[in-house]
Amino acid sequence: MRRLKKIFRACFWFILITMVVVSVYYLFHNYRILKQVYQHEEQVEAVLEQKDMLQYKEIVLAIIFTETKGSGEDPMQSSESSYGKANQITEKKESIEQGVDFLKQAIKDSQNKNCDIWTGIQAYNFGLDYIDFIAQNGGVNTMELAEQYSRDTLAPLLGNTDKKQYRYLQVDSLIYNGGYLYHNGGNFFYANLVKKNLKKIEATSFLF
Repeated sequence: MRRLKKIFRACFWFILITMVVVSVYYLFHNYRILKQVYQHEEQVEAVLEQKDMLQYKEIVLAIIFTETKGSGEDPMQSSESSYGKANQITEKKESIEQGVDFLKQAIKDSQNKNCDIWTGIQAYNFGLDYIDFIAQNGGVNTMELAEQYSRDTLAPLLGNTDKKQYRYLQVDSLIYNGGYLYHNGGNFFYANLVKKNLKKIEATSFLF
């Protein structure tokens, strides 16, 4: 009995220490990402003010967190919406200006078609046609609708007619479907990822 208690105590402390170490690593890792993201804050504010979108500053920072974690010369991954293919933008200001323009259009289209803002956020990843799809299906972005559009519309449109999947190991994806996305189908978890990263931005803005 005494031996079992020792084993139980050792297991308890091992689990506790492991949890503390993982938590500290997670916090430090996110702090480093947030620090990189907030390096763009001043430029983001300037562009948003120019385009009368200052109320969306935290969302834009959350998109930067989601897209690139604040690194590289195209922090908003705007090359495809601007040039139709990746890795074309090599200047941060252009990336932010193009990204904000596209987001503004997505939000405006969502509002005009009586859709929620997260439809516009998901359209940042899927393209503006997604807004029409949601408008015809209740006006509210959901994971199920995003997956349906990814699988049945976007993936086949871009060549994946067999609906082939690939592994995508994130907490949300593992819980939802075991961790997969469709080839050429964008990321149907995108709006949820931005939503989670927005909470990190809102909770830590006082640090930067």
